[in-house]
Amino acid sequence: MEFKKAAKQVVQSANTFIERARSQHVTLAVTGLSRSGKTAFITSLINQLQQGSNAEHMPLLEVARQRRLLTTKQVTQPHLDVASFRYLSGLRSLSGPEPQWPKATETISEVRLEITFKPKHKSWLGNGDSSKLLLDIVDYPGEWLLDLPMLQMDFQQWSEQQWQLLEQSPRAEAATAWIAEAESLLGREPDDDAIHQCADRYAVLLKQFKDELGLSLLQPGRMLMPGELAGTPALAFFPMPQQRLLSDPASHALWQLLSGRYDYYVNHVVKGFFKRFFRHFDRQVVLVDCLQPLNEGAAHFREMQQALEQVMSCFQYGKQRWWRQLFEPKIDRLLVAATKADHVTNEQFDALGKLLAELCHAAESQALDHDIQIQHQPLASIRSTRFGHVQKGAQTVPALKGKRLSDGKSITLFPGQVPAGLPSQAFFKQHSFDFVDFAPPTRQSDFAPLPHIGMDKAIEFLLGDVLK
Repeated sequence: MEFKKAAKQVVQSANTFIERARSQHVTLAVTGLSRSGKTAFITSLINQLQQGSNAEHMPLLEVARQRRLLTTKQVTQPHLDVASFRYLSGLRSLSGPEPQWPKATETISEVRLEITFKPKHKSWLGNGDSSKLLLDIVDYPGEWLLDLPMLQMDFQQWSEQQWQLLEQSPRAEAATAWIAEAESLLGREPDDDAIHQCADRYAVLLKQFKDELGLSLLQPGRMLMPGELAGTPALAFFPMPQQRLLSDPASHALWQLLSGRYDYYVNHVVKGFFKRFFRHFDRQVVLVDCLQPLNEGAAHFREMQQALEQVMSCFQYGKQRWWRQLFEPKIDRLLVAATKADHVTNEQFDALGKLLAELCHAAESQALDHDIQIQHQPLASIRSTRFGHVQKGAQTVPALKGKRLSDGKSITLFPGQVPAGLPSQAFFKQHSFDFVDFAPPTRQSDFAPLPHIGMDKAIEFLLGDVLK
């Protein structure tokens, strides 16, 4: 029986190897910091692949330029207990007389594409003139990724880190009332209703940090999108400084209770996501909105930089031996993209690229040490502006033309000079920015490809090697 079982496993492994070799399979994960445009990116990526026969629209994608991309169709996704990415719904919202941006997803979702293409060279495992690539695209909130560093911290370390943030601008003023409520729990026996209430208000505070202050370092991320965890003890914790809690037995008991819930959250919620999804990703996209933090000032930009550093430190880098890649793939290509490139004038692309490169410098050094390929670039998933010029006195100044999202009014403006590197505190005092949000463009027809900047370059980097 043992021999038969072992033989069966060998046959299954051999079949898996042959199937993966004949029909290639890539899992592409897409995440991003707050307001970076994940849904727009995935919608555009699918649309560009479906429009692959339009070589003029995708000149930097080799398989399209060489007329080898045959079909791209959506097929049944692999996990039926994971939300579906609503591609067609998003496309419909972009196609009306008054187009709207696709609704952002608030949990993990996925979509599977079957891409048929002509290979450049015939394979011994090929089946005629075409090959297939199964592409799983996984969309997950950036807030969940920001929880992964918690795996390396105990409750004391995490509390100290979070408390330092709470005492700094721009959080300090907004957090005053919550800090007073948390401190009121000290010196008395733990009251579970009061703890749940304090945790709920901490979640409200995190949402305020995100929605009103535009901040990025927000933990635990599931408090922003609790889903099935809403109201459970797994989310009924918050940061507290240890030195204030060990002064009496009641405070020490509160500390132990909060620490236990933190440990549960890290070991079951965060690690559970890591085990089920994250460690199986092959390629990763991280989207970053560099422009809004420039609008909001030095503190917001610094926090975006810190959040990006934490995000980049989470990935499993590096290639493995070929036989292990069949069963335990790791991320070997990482695309970091500065989104909303259509919100700056075209001569600013170089500066935006250099700014992103400096933001990624430390992580890129780590990636190169582990033999990963990394690319950082500006892009606009769905281009919403046109480039033009306006007269400013005797000068002709580059400008953007588009419809402002807030009121639908057509505007022409020069939003400001993007720094070609990490800006100093003095830089923010000397420069001002006006990077406004634009409404999506009106489509010429339901069959027209979505306009973009740089999506062909991004897809070539992410998939070009498997579409040979």
